[in-house]
Amino acid sequence: MGLLDELKTNILIGDGAMGTLLYSYGTDCCFEELNLSEPDQIVNIHRAYIEAGANIIQTNTYAANYFKLERYGLEDQVKDINSAAVRLAKKAARDNAYVLGTIGGIRSIKPNSVTVVEIKRSFREQLYCLLMEEVDGVILETYYDIEELETVLQIARKETDLPIIAQIALQEVGILQDRTPIQEALSTLEDLGANIVGLNCRLGPYHMLQTLEEVSIPKHAYLSAYPNASLPSYNDGKFQYEGDADYFNECATKFRNQGVRLLGGCCGTTPEHIRAFSNVLKGARPVTEKTVKQKKQRIVVRETPGQNITPLHDIVKERQSIIVELDPPRKLDTARFFEGARALKEAGIDAITMADNSLASPRISNSALGSLVKTDIGLRPLIHITCRDHNLIGLQSHLMGLHTLGLTDILAVTGDPTKVGDLPGASSVYDVTSFELIQMIKQFNQGISLSGKDLGQKASFSVAGAFNPNVRSLEKAVKRLEKKIECGADYFISQPVFSEERLLEVHDAVKHLDKPVYIGIMPLTSSQNADFLHHEVPGIKLSDSVRERMSRYKDNPAKASQEGLAIAKSLLDAAMELFNGIYLITPFLRYELTVELTDYAKSRSFALTARR
Repeated sequence: MGLLDELKTNILIGDGAMGTLLYSYGTDCCFEELNLSEPDQIVNIHRAYIEAGANIIQTNTYAANYFKLERYGLEDQVKDINSAAVRLAKKAARDNAYVLGTIGGIRSIKPNSVTVVEIKRSFREQLYCLLMEEVDGVILETYYDIEELETVLQIARKETDLPIIAQIALQEVGILQDRTPIQEALSTLEDLGANIVGLNCRLGPYHMLQTLEEVSIPKHAYLSAYPNASLPSYNDGKFQYEGDADYFNECATKFRNQGVRLLGGCCGTTPEHIRAFSNVLKGARPVTEKTVKQKKQRIVVRETPGQNITPLHDIVKERQSIIVELDPPRKLDTARFFEGARALKEAGIDAITMADNSLASPRISNSALGSLVKTDIGLRPLIHITCRDHNLIGLQSHLMGLHTLGLTDILAVTGDPTKVGDLPGASSVYDVTSFELIQMIKQFNQGISLSGKDLGQKASFSVAGAFNPNVRSLEKAVKRLEKKIECGADYFISQPVFSEERLLEVHDAVKHLDKPVYIGIMPLTSSQNADFLHHEVPGIKLSDSVRERMSRYKDNPAKASQEGLAIAKSLLDAAMELFNGIYLITPFLRYELTVELTDYAKSRSFALTARR
């Protein structure tokens, strides 16, 4: 009798976590490599689960793919590790348990981290290794991204007639991170040929049971569940799971009542947890009917702060628009910053932009200053957000805070790495790319968090993407803009340009885009300033002629400043013929310079309007 035949009339018990036990033994390396270096340890764990009552065990190959083994320099040992894992599992199982070849998800919670093409290549390599060793079935587990799971399931179904288990990992009860309802996702997997569909990882029994209440019993497949032991804690530098086996004893019948026919454990579970499931469900008959709990529709409040304000990307389509960057101070004295903000408000700019710890150096929080600029001065703040300083939790919290404050204008940027700043030993997070950050912000406008959770309101963020025109290949830079548009960017803000020729080249390169561009203009203050920007600041390049003009006054600060203004005004003359959006960058809080340039641009705008 085969695995699927047994499931027709029986509830089968799967094993529990492999990594949890290895970690508890003091192992803190690549668990899959232990198939080669510590085979007896792996066999003993398999046997412990079989002795606890497991009818099905999984090979120690969850992360035995090219991408994850590459982290340890083991990418050339994919075949050896997977083949050894199957042989070890079979040695432990003998004729007492089925052996499933395990293949884990690669993308995790970052959908764009690995391309579909790369996933296919890696998956096929691992799958073939497992099939060559004649496993009893294949289990695809811990897939947060439904696109990835659908992709690999179709490959597996085409390559083998063996039983396939396809399991999803959820961040929130009842929904995937892309907001697909769990019932819809499991039905799709069933239609694609999975013999067993279900859930594993991330959720403990309580929340997994809540999710299963919304799932009907599959028509042509069976239902599985592999809950975590509990939420993890972090003590003395180690992750620990504190869920006890008695709790699993209580939950076993509840899983059966939800129609589960294959029940095992994931992170934090041990042979004792599996023994608890086995003791309760041994000889129990599976249920064939259940009442599905209908998910209650929640009333979502749609009103959001600032939703009636015309976005910058609409303003700049209709008329000439000027925004000015005024960086938050490095020190606690904010007097000059607010003086500058007031002066720029009087000059008539449309928004003041504030960098997010520019050049990776700590500054006063731009969201705190932005809130004060909005409430005390009445000037629109445009807040920069980098990918460098916040992990996914911090980014979501930051966006929720900006929404609460009514700060709806955002520039999404990657951010300079910490090694260029004042604290080179600090961590550069980069949990997301600027593309993914734009997507995340636009998802907030749908009222949905990154994990797919209902936020209760729709945000109304207007999102700018950063644009560096000072590169060798302008074509490649524009390709990045096109990708950012696909991710949801509403408009773009460029690094400063220092030549009229480059302005013309940029205009020709972006004129096909349906999103406006604010072109960057920055007044130089000295010859040293020009050389520093050209040689040391990422994303900024000056023409030889500009640097030569500034060098004439390297010993005369006043004249150098005037020459910097003259260059900026000449660039403004050219830029305003080509772009509606002007982005003035204030150097060293010298707001008098950008006030003068704003006045000049305003007068030029009136002249251009009259001429047209």
